[in-house]
Amino acid sequence: MPQPSTAVPPELPPVKNRFDRSEWAGAFGDLGTLIPFVLGYITVMKLDPLGILFMFGVLLIVCGTYYKTPIPVQPMKAIGAAAITSQAVTPAMVYGAGLFTGFFWLVMGLTNTINLVAKVATKPIVRGIVLGLGFLFIRDGMRMMSTDWAVALLALMITFLMLGNRKIPAMFALLVIGVIVASVKDPGLWARLAAVDVGLRLPQLTLGAITWQDFLKGTIILAIPQIPLTLGNAVIAITAENNRLFPHRPVTEKKIAISQGIMNLLSPLGGGIPMCHGAGGMAGHVRFGAHTGGATVILGCILLAVALFLSDSVLLLFQMFPENVLGVILFFAGLELAASARDVPREKNDFYVFLVTAGFALWNMGAGFLAGVLLDQLIRRNIVKL
Repeated sequence: MPQPSTAVPPELPPVKNRFDRSEWAGAFGDLGTLIPFVLGYITVMKLDPLGILFMFGVLLIVCGTYYKTPIPVQPMKAIGAAAITSQAVTPAMVYGAGLFTGFFWLVMGLTNTINLVAKVATKPIVRGIVLGLGFLFIRDGMRMMSTDWAVALLALMITFLMLGNRKIPAMFALLVIGVIVASVKDPGLWARLAAVDVGLRLPQLTLGAITWQDFLKGTIILAIPQIPLTLGNAVIAITAENNRLFPHRPVTEKKIAISQGIMNLLSPLGGGIPMCHGAGGMAGHVRFGAHTGGATVILGCILLAVALFLSDSVLLLFQMFPENVLGVILFFAGLELAASARDVPREKNDFYVFLVTAGFALWNMGAGFLAGVLLDQLIRRNIVKL
C-alpha cells in the first residue's frame, strides 16, 4: 500500500475549535443516508427508535472523541435494504446479523487477516472503489431529488453558491430550505411539533429476544451479503479517505475493522441496528465543513438527546427533512467522494484497473474489489498486456 503524504491538504486546514460553526454544519452532512434507513427500520420493521438513535448517539460520540476526525457511523446499507424490503425479516434477525457482523470484523482485525486483504488493494483499486461509491451516492441523491425537482434544483443552486461561504455554511441554508418546504407541504406540522411531549425513556437490553435461529437466519440472509460492501466501502475506502484528508491522524484497516466489530457487538444489545464507517459519510461530513471529530460528537449528542427525550416523536421530527433536500445532501457527498479519486496514477495499466474496479463497484463493491485485484495481478504477471 502506498504511504500517505505527511502534508495537510490545503483545502482542510486544522481548526482550533472542534465545535465551531463549520463543525456544526458538517455534523448534518450524513443525514442523506441516516434518516431514510432509520425511517425504514421504524416504519416498516417497527423497531423502537429509542434503541436505534441511542446507539447511534453513543457510538458517534465515542468515535468522534477517539478518532478526532469525522469518521462516520452509518447504517449498513445491504442489511438495511434487505431488512426493510423483505417481509420475512424480523427485528431479532437484524440484531442477530449485527452480532455476527461484530464477531466477523473483530476477528478479521485481531487476527490481522484484514491486513492480508489490504495488501492487494493497490491505489488504482482503492480509488476505483471510491469513484464507484461516489457515483452510487450521486445516483441515489438524484433519485431522492426526483420527488420534487423544482425544490431540489433550487437547493442545488443555493448549495453550489454557498459552498465557499465561511459565515453562513451551505448546510444551514439547506436545513432552512427543508424546514420551509416541510411547512408549506404540511401547514399543521408546527402545531403538532409544539404539542410534542418531552419525557425521559431509557433503552432496554434486547439480547434475550435473540434466539439461535434468529442469529443464523440473520447471518445467512443479511450479514454475509453485506461483507463485500463493508470491505470495499467501510474498511478500504474509509481508511484511504481518512489518510488522504487527515494524514496527521492516520488510521489502518485493522483499526477500522476492530472498531466496526466492537460497534456491532454493542449496537444490538441496546436495540441498535448494524453499523459501519462508510466512506460516503465522511465525504458528506467534510463537504459541508467538518474538519475534526467534533462534527460526529455534535451529531451524536443531538441523536442521544432525541432518543432519550423525544423518541416517541421521531417520525414527526424527521418530517422537517424532506426527501428531496436529503437527496441534495447525498448528491454532494457523492460529488466529494468521486472527486477524491482524481489522484489515480495516469499510467495506462493503472487507469484500466481503476476504471474496471469503478465499473464493477457500481454493481457491487465486493465485485469491484475482486475485479480490480484480478486484473491488477494479471497485468503484473504479464498475462494481460494493455
